[in-house]
Amino acid sequence: MKTILVPTDFSKHAEYALKVAAQIAKKNNGKIIILHMLELSTSGNDALSTAHDIPELMFFKNAAVNKLEELQESSYLNGIDVSSVVQFHMAFTGIIENAEKHHVDLIVMGSHGASGFQEMFIGSNAEKVVRNSTIPTLVIKKEEETFKADSLVFASDFSDEIKKPFAKVIEFAKSFNSHIKLVNISTPNNFSPSRVAEKRMQEFIAEFDFQNYSTHIYNDLNVEKGILHFAKDSNSDIIGMCTHGRKGLAHFFNGSISEDLVNHSKRPVITFKI
Repeated sequence: MKTILVPTDFSKHAEYALKVAAQIAKKNNGKIIILHMLELSTSGNDALSTAHDIPELMFFKNAAVNKLEELQESSYLNGIDVSSVVQFHMAFTGIIENAEKHHVDLIVMGSHGASGFQEMFIGSNAEKVVRNSTIPTLVIKKEEETFKADSLVFASDFSDEIKKPFAKVIEFAKSFNSHIKLVNISTPNNFSPSRVAEKRMQEFIAEFDFQNYSTHIYNDLNVEKGILHFAKDSNSDIIGMCTHGRKGLAHFFNGSISEDLVNHSKRPVITFKI
C-alpha cells in the first residue's frame, strides 16, 4: 500500500476517505495522490472549444487547485508525501485512468451510498469504480477516527476464479495483521450442507500460506443480507469482496453483490476485481 489514490469532491465523505488514507499511508510509509475531476457537460458544444467558456473553466480549475492546496495543509496529512491532480474528465473514468497511470496500490473513496431509482439507473461514482477498477478499492462510509482492519469478513463461493484476487486479499490482511473470517453464506436458493461448505473453504485456503483465519457458515435470505448481518453479529471491522465487474444488461439483471454492499454497508468495504 505504498501509493494511494484518493478522489475528492471536497465533501465530508471524501474527507473521511482522505483521513483513512492518511492512516494507511503512515502505517505503510506510503504516499497519497489526491484527485479532483472537473466534469464537463456532454450536451451542446464542446465546452473546451467554446471560447467564451474558457475563463469560466479556468475559474473552476483555479478554485479547485486552491481547495486542494488548503486540503494538503490539513494536520492529519503531516509527514506524508502528498500530491494532487486536477483534470477535466468524467469522474469514474478519470479515477480509473489515473489509478493505472500512477501505478497506485489502493484507491480509497468516500461514499454516502445510493438508493432507489438513483441506485438502479445512476449509481454512485464509488459503485462504478468498484465495478470497473482492477485496483483494490476501499470505500469509506463514515468518519473512522482510528481505522481498523483487525477482523476482515471475506464472503465468497470459494471457486477457482477467486484464487487470484484472494492473493491480494491476503496481502492487504498481512499489512494490517488482519484476521480473515472466511464465510459461506447459505441461502434458500443456494444451499450447501455445512460439511460441504466447510470442506470447500478448507481446500480453498490450503493453497495459500496464511494461518490467521477462521471459517464460518451463515444462513440468511440472500447473500447481501447474510454478509451484512454476519459482519454485524461477528463485530467485524471491514468487509472484503471480489467483484466480476459486470456491465450492460448482465449487470442490470444480475446485479453485483459488491456494489450493493458499497451502497448499503455502514462498515468499510474493500473490493478486489476478478
